[in-house]
Amino acid sequence: MRYPASETAEKHERILDQASRLFRERGLSDVSVNELMKAAQLTHGAFYNHFESKQHLVTECVEHVQASALGRITSVDPSKEGWAAFSSMYLSAGARDNPGGACLISSLAPEIARDDTARPAMTRYVRSVIDKIATHFPWPRSSDPRRKAIRMTASLVGAMVLARAVDDEILSREILEEVIAQVSSDI
Repeated sequence: MRYPASETAEKHERILDQASRLFRERGLSDVSVNELMKAAQLTHGAFYNHFESKQHLVTECVEHVQASALGRITSVDPSKEGWAAFSSMYLSAGARDNPGGACLISSLAPEIARDDTARPAMTRYVRSVIDKIATHFPWPRSSDPRRKAIRMTASLVGAMVLARAVDDEILSREILEEVIAQVSSDI
């Protein structure tokens, strides 16, 4: 039975939403196709009507969350204060503790680095984030905005990865707070 295109598109979007969340929460290998289809309230068999494979789903998930990531950047004022607010939001304890709703780069980059199918999508995602940070915020005239944006992106992502990796709450918060202070003063 064929479904109307709008219903098929809605189901596809639902799968991407749930897969993106689950992958960021638990990692790529710890989420089965059956689990993600159940989360999307669809049957396992319907998966292959939407995706060739789980690897192709991962690629689409990266592309799917890219627009919302860029939207988060542009949702803050293009000012020094806006950058500080964005950095604080990115490196918040809430984002650390809720990877399913936080940045895909800090949640999945190490895994996607080993996935040749999804790496091109991750490359486009990272490039777009760097470009948006470079053009959205008012970098000092004496600096190269792209180089600053690369350093800032690496600092934010690295801090989040480290803050999630340690089992010491005080150290985790210290990592987040120190990097917020550093990147906020660099603009």
